[in-house]
Amino acid sequence: MANSTYSIMPNKQFHMLNGREGLLRQARVAAISSSVFDGVNSKKAKSEESQRKVGTVFLVGAGPGDPDLLTIKALRCIQQADVVVYDRLVSADILSLIPSDKETYNVGKAKGAHSVPQSDTNTLLVELAKCGKDVCRLKGGDAFVFGRGGEEMQTLHQEDIQVEVIPGITAASGCTSYAGIPLTHRGLSQGCTLVTAHAEKELSVNWKALAALDHTLVFYMGLSKLSLISEELSQAGLPLTTPVAVIEKGCTADQRVFISDLATIKDAIKREAVVSPSLIVVGRVVSLAKELDWFITQTTEHLDIEQLEKLSA
Repeated sequence: MANSTYSIMPNKQFHMLNGREGLLRQARVAAISSSVFDGVNSKKAKSEESQRKVGTVFLVGAGPGDPDLLTIKALRCIQQADVVVYDRLVSADILSLIPSDKETYNVGKAKGAHSVPQSDTNTLLVELAKCGKDVCRLKGGDAFVFGRGGEEMQTLHQEDIQVEVIPGITAASGCTSYAGIPLTHRGLSQGCTLVTAHAEKELSVNWKALAALDHTLVFYMGLSKLSLISEELSQAGLPLTTPVAVIEKGCTADQRVFISDLATIKDAIKREAVVSPSLIVVGRVVSLAKELDWFITQTTEHLDIEQLEKLSA
């Protein structure tokens, strides 16, 4: 909060009085002003003390994995906040940037493994802020793109806790760029649609609408639903020859890219033991991947010939 100064001065008309009466009246006004000033300062100090008891929560997008893709503001928050609450999708390289003496909490979620319920994470953020701590809520990608940042912000606002949002590069943008796949390309795709393949109970997607868009389709958290995605899109009218890419651990040194089509992508990755996080990209722009590849060729010293062939398959 910016500092402000209260200034209460005697009314100017009193300065115009002459003689003893004027001096006495000025003295009385000065005394009253001093008393009021002290009272205001006292209230202001109590107010500021009360406000200092509540910290600010920063919803920080950590991007898709490469620490060089962090914004300057995100890095500053990671290093200066009192506590960092982070997700599973935040890469190890980015977590290494957290000062060793920083208080940290892992609230990551993983399919089939122990995870922290969202309600518990919301409660933790509220409790930490009410303890007077500034909290860096660190999320993979961008907090407002399938990151539940909006839900957390609603909860914090209900508790009158100040929240700031620091955007990050979402996986759809970062991982496709590192795989040489433009989300849009003249003559191939005039739009891009982001879809989550994760649902609390049943996945509810208008597949016919997606197939009719003629957009690049990017599915988050969809690896376990790859068969369903392929089947539903083909039944909705998308040709089985439509190119598909699966980008595993995008924007990291462990990135792998598998390219096939709607009919065969499931079998193409089954033998490769692909794991999450993986992004699924469907659309004609995927056909540009080999031509526009740049990231894999820059890291060939870490890969053998067989692995390179798999990445380019």
